[in-house]
Amino acid sequence: MNHDEPNEDEIKDVEKSNLTLIGIQGIYDVIRSEVPQAVKDCHGAGIMVRMITGDNIITAQAIAEKCGIISKDEIDDSKVCMEGPEFYEAMGGLQCMVCKKECPNDCECETDVRRERVKNFREFKTLMGKMRVMARSRPEDKYLLVTGLRNMNQVVAVTGDGTNDAPALSKADVGFGMGVTGTDVCKAAADIIIMDDSFTSVVKAAQWGRNIYDNIKRFLQFQLTVNVNALIFTVIGAILLKESPLQAIQLLWVNMIMDSLASLALATELPKPDLLTRPPQVKDDFVVSRKMTKHILYMSIFQMIVLFIFLFGGEYMIPESNETLRYNGEYRRMIDLDDSEFVFPGRGYHINGDELYEKVYEYEAFPECENG
Repeated sequence: MNHDEPNEDEIKDVEKSNLTLIGIQGIYDVIRSEVPQAVKDCHGAGIMVRMITGDNIITAQAIAEKCGIISKDEIDDSKVCMEGPEFYEAMGGLQCMVCKKECPNDCECETDVRRERVKNFREFKTLMGKMRVMARSRPEDKYLLVTGLRNMNQVVAVTGDGTNDAPALSKADVGFGMGVTGTDVCKAAADIIIMDDSFTSVVKAAQWGRNIYDNIKRFLQFQLTVNVNALIFTVIGAILLKESPLQAIQLLWVNMIMDSLASLALATELPKPDLLTRPPQVKDDFVVSRKMTKHILYMSIFQMIVLFIFLFGGEYMIPESNETLRYNGEYRRMIDLDDSEFVFPGRGYHINGDELYEKVYEYEAFPECENG
């Protein structure tokens, strides 16, 4: 007997008939050309892309490999690609952080916001370092994955278009709903609606988000630098000179320029490609970082040094050729520069507390009035 010949029970009825096989046709889900590059950009930006689908695992592996989510060497790894029910069973489901058990949606310990945790959290953290693809996923599988990632203090963004995606969309930090193919339930649960249903829009959203965050940090750094400098300069100047170096109208001008021009310059800056070449911001980081604090202090000290140089040494540095400015109205400067061509200082006292001007009579300031 030839072992290459099939057994009788293995031969299909169609093979016993007189039909002729012309061809076999299959349906192929074409991947958009921009998706692999978008996934690559996400990886470069430190964003981990995971694919959660209802397809079987073979189809999911093929699509993920073509999109660049996994490599060819990772296709057969059971920790990288796994099915939803298997994942849920391995994690042990979710448990309430209040009653420490699996409680239903109408649990009596329920608060305004559900506080849940993956039961087998240690195994979940180990698995998340590898898992990229989840096939044959159910709504509870997606919800558990998002909940576990948030338990790890990660920022989670979820994209979806169906009603089954609504729980995961609402649980995520940012939910992206598809505007074209998405259901009404999906759009209601999402935070952002993607109008073109393209994954590249998610990358653009991340880029714009980082750009806005950077603009806010730049604006705060500029504002705090000017405010700290103005505050210290005004206080120290008032102590040394018995009056504020900056009058009220001058402070008003400083604030107008500081608020209007800076906001226009910083708020209108467009995102740059290099925003997607750095790791994401840590969730618990302060907006005013340690590096920003150093820059604020260093720039404030530098600006104060420049301002104090002009405050106390301006009359020795800034020339003024108009001799009528030897007299400041009805006051005359009480220093040895009356015959010089330097500008009159605006302060009224020396640093040692002596008056900088003395009041004179009109004919003394203007001799032609003596005989008038």
